[in-house]
Amino acid sequence: MSKIQISTVTEDEAGIRLDRWFKRHFPSLGHGPLQKLLRTGQVRVAGKRAESSTRLESGQEIRLPPSLMGENAEKKLEKKQSARDANDLKKLVLFEDGDVLVLNKPAGLAVQGGTGLRTSVDDMLASYASEKQGRPKLVHRLDRDTSGVLLIAKTPFAAARLTEAFRRKETRKIYWAVTVGVPHPNEGRIEASLVKRGEVMTVAAKDDEEAKSAISLYETLDRAKDQSAFVALRPLTGRTHQLRVHMAHIGTPLLGDRLYGKPSLQGFPAEELGKGLHLHARRLIIPHPRKGVIDVTAPLPAEMKKTWKWFGFDPNAEADL
Repeated sequence: MSKIQISTVTEDEAGIRLDRWFKRHFPSLGHGPLQKLLRTGQVRVAGKRAESSTRLESGQEIRLPPSLMGENAEKKLEKKQSARDANDLKKLVLFEDGDVLVLNKPAGLAVQGGTGLRTSVDDMLASYASEKQGRPKLVHRLDRDTSGVLLIAKTPFAAARLTEAFRRKETRKIYWAVTVGVPHPNEGRIEASLVKRGEVMTVAAKDDEEAKSAISLYETLDRAKDQSAFVALRPLTGRTHQLRVHMAHIGTPLLGDRLYGKPSLQGFPAEELGKGLHLHARRLIIPHPRKGVIDVTAPLPAEMKKTWKWFGFDPNAEADL
């Protein structure tokens, strides 16, 4: 028998419209069917009726009706509960206990499914589902091309506590990146509100009512002459593509960023440097749902190791952010 499902709004989903949330999670659900679900009260946000234009807040619970998460979804879940998915996830585990799963997500693997994607972390998590606790829940996201620490709640209790920690900004997220150009000054604070325009995020005008505040810290840890730098980044807000847009905004886009920057470095042999976006979620510190602190560091992926080796960057550097 199909059951009502509850999904929790993650930190980086805060501020988006409810209809856009559905487009992310249920891309095959059309506008008309969604409006019917909302009109009849089958979808509720924080226990209340909602409209397609409702803006979501981090930690809010979205009630999903059996008609949406019913037998078809359950069959899809069962189909994806494969031994291969479970084995692939185990290779990525950095930390795991009864409440929490922390993965070192590889670049190129999407966190959530969507049109044209064969699989995602969310799909693979079906292999961790249990009758008692259900399916593990994502509590934050990484861009598809970003590697590194990805936090997942294995229980509803952990999901609620971790989401609240993100909402209260009790977390410390450190990213490593390589820039095209060297930031000036060597460290600083970037405050530039962002707004989505088409498929990309841009720095917003001061009077843009749709803009969302965004703040990032950066620190230059090493440099390759005046052409490139190894930087540590810390987002104080969780906007989509925030670090990529902010670093491009100050004139030092990330190496390999085909959307906001320059994919290569002039004057350096491309075959000696790693391929892809040079952005890695290096470390995450967050209160554990029950006691203590989760403090996990993800090693660099192979492609970024090539770049570190070529430039002689310290793979054990420490950031003071």
